[in-house]
Amino acid sequence: MLTATTDHGVSPRLPGSGPTPGPSRSWWRDAVIYQVYVRSFLDSTGDGIGDLAGVRAGLPYLRKLGVDGIWLSPVYPSPQHDHGYDVADYCDVDPIYGDLAEFDRLVAAAHRLGLKVVLDIVPNHCSSEHPWFRAALAEGPGGEHRARFHFADGRGENGELPPNNWRAMFGGPAWSRVTEPAGPGGAPEPGQWYLHLFTPEQPDLNWRNPAVAEHFDRVLRFWLDRGVDGFRVDVAAGLFKHPELPDSPDPEADERTRDSVNPLAWNQPEVHDVWRRWRALCDEYADRDGRDRLLVGEVSVPTAREHALYVRPDELHQAFFFHLLSAPWDVSAFRAVIDEALTDIAGTGSTVTWVLNNHDQVRTVTRYAGEGSGEAGTGLGAARARAAALLMLALPGAAYVYQGEELGLPEVVDLPDEVLTDPIFRRTGSRSRIRDGCRVPLPWSGQASPFGFTSGAEEARPWLPQPEWFAEHATDRALADTRSFWHLYRDGLQLRRDLPQLGEGTLRWLDAPPGVLAFERGDGLVCAVNFGTSPAPAPVPGTPLLASGECPDGTLPGSTAAWWVTDTAPGPR
Repeated sequence: MLTATTDHGVSPRLPGSGPTPGPSRSWWRDAVIYQVYVRSFLDSTGDGIGDLAGVRAGLPYLRKLGVDGIWLSPVYPSPQHDHGYDVADYCDVDPIYGDLAEFDRLVAAAHRLGLKVVLDIVPNHCSSEHPWFRAALAEGPGGEHRARFHFADGRGENGELPPNNWRAMFGGPAWSRVTEPAGPGGAPEPGQWYLHLFTPEQPDLNWRNPAVAEHFDRVLRFWLDRGVDGFRVDVAAGLFKHPELPDSPDPEADERTRDSVNPLAWNQPEVHDVWRRWRALCDEYADRDGRDRLLVGEVSVPTAREHALYVRPDELHQAFFFHLLSAPWDVSAFRAVIDEALTDIAGTGSTVTWVLNNHDQVRTVTRYAGEGSGEAGTGLGAARARAAALLMLALPGAAYVYQGEELGLPEVVDLPDEVLTDPIFRRTGSRSRIRDGCRVPLPWSGQASPFGFTSGAEEARPWLPQPEWFAEHATDRALADTRSFWHLYRDGLQLRRDLPQLGEGTLRWLDAPPGVLAFERGDGLVCAVNFGTSPAPAPVPGTPLLASGECPDGTLPGSTAAWWVTDTAPGPR
């Protein structure tokens, strides 16, 4: 007998949020979006770097998988100090990825297949090679271009000390000193400092300057006019800094945690005005043709209550809820995180946006096996990753899946120092929390590198080396094996689309044995996850509709998730 212990119902829309969106304008509320890290997805030119034509060639694969759309990592012109998150031109495509014509072909092909296209946008900082910053360096103190960044005089007798004590997230001081242009008959000399919360090649923009907001209005319109369905907003809790730029009581917090912790540099109240402005702009386009343009934010804040402020009805549509990703493999931790999200975030009228992985995190298989475990593709980490995927797809709201997770790819933990490209490694010399290991190009076919990733000659080298054991995870092998991660994701996505209980809607917690998390979705869809290592009684008799591993009648093995439909539940829609 199933007994509900807590009921998370459908949250009412808040006053002022407008009419409840119809089916054509609410696609994002329960969508599953696939993150494409473009340079590692598929290479069409043979240079070892993935590109837009490669993404277009892979669209049928993604359609077959069953996702609703794709999020593209930055493809703008960039010196690639941080692989495109240092933008030199927000309204073009870097030649290593293609050109605007190829971008247009990609969007058109995706739409023909019914897939949405979400483009990454980077408003907190640009490249040190952006025309604005180059002009700022050339014009000297007090110029209009310097006012678009955070330039300040240094402290100390001769300005030799940074303006404050902040540290950059990727290591080192958050300030760099510039050499001022020489005056008439003079020589260049040390001058002001500029702020960069990531690397010196990524100067932070000053959003207190109206020119910055006006520029990004034009950028959004440029890409919306090209047909994109929305934007993933990088560092969405950033943009504004404390206006006085005071010293931080814990200046190394960001560097130590690799997260946006410094309260003087992140999550300032003025940032919400930007999202209201962007939401109004996207709503303008939605009003023209009746389909939403999505804003999904990378919001890293301490609590779900703070997170909820970013998805109020007139701000971002979605914001990634990272607390599930960071939760330890523990039944109480997972339940607490899910409860918190459904209580605080869904209460805004938005839906929770669940993630287990992305291009900045250790891959799920390795994370659940224990970092440093290397090729843990067939052990405990894989079993837990499969169970977590099925759990995420059963939760109410939307979900994002990072490329390669559907193949069960482990982290590549033994890349040689000489091939590492992450600026964290370049800045600190430390391999701690570097991100190259989750960005190794995907294996598509064959028994040896480049595993079909590049169309070049056999000796063509992907931009990061692929290990030999990638052959076990290649797409062709995954498609042929009905027990693979790929089939688990495909089957879960298909059921999520077909069953009326899944997607947006209610969640009711059920009584369960120790170590087991169980809940009911809608009318009669039950999901249970055994976080332990020993079998537990299943919450529903009979064979599961879908399970992450072998699941005999009446039993839920350890590190396994399963879905059941009760006798009274409605069938597929």
